[in-house]
Amino acid sequence: ARVPKLLDVTVPLGPGLPTYPNNTPFELHPVKRIADGGSSNVSRLVMGTHTGTHVDAPFHFIDDGNTVDELPLELLIGRARVVEVNKRGGIAAEDLERAGLREDLRVLFKTPNSALWNSDTFHEDYTYLSDAGARYLVEQGVKVVGIDYLSVEQFKKPGAPAHRTLLSNDVIIIEGLNLAEAEPGMYEMYCLPLPVTGGDGAPARVILKR
Repeated sequence: ARVPKLLDVTVPLGPGLPTYPNNTPFELHPVKRIADGGSSNVSRLVMGTHTGTHVDAPFHFIDDGNTVDELPLELLIGRARVVEVNKRGGIAAEDLERAGLREDLRVLFKTPNSALWNSDTFHEDYTYLSDAGARYLVEQGVKVVGIDYLSVEQFKKPGAPAHRTLLSNDVIIIEGLNLAEAEPGMYEMYCLPLPVTGGDGAPARVILKR
């Protein structure tokens, strides 16, 4: 029998992980260490809710929107399509039309961004989803949108229209994926964000199975 291939598209949390400007970077601080005479090794994590691979809940931009602990897991687990868009700048509605989306509930965008994880510097010129592209996805009935860098939005875009278009229509956003090893096509996706009560977002482990 064919053994399913599991592909972890989560960015490891560790030193040098780039973060979006003004967001809290990842830090791991020792609380106890066996080498120092402690009974065990215990650490303290410091990070923002939008550090590394994470999920945006509607509450991120919609004040009465669902928080991350209220997100329906049935949307975050299931068939997902990896769509390759090999361009810099905004992903437009025309790019999505060419991709030929057909009743896809979950779409993950593989772009040149995935190569940016090789650097510990934040890059402002990442590929993003345009407002028109976001509206197109909503019109097509997409309910989960993922992208391979720290924001689906153009860097410092006033008003964050792509976020607002998606989140106001209860579309869940997954940001910070690394899709460098993911071939375009269909997968089973398992995306499990931490159930942070009242959270605007949360770190997530994302696995693709083929």
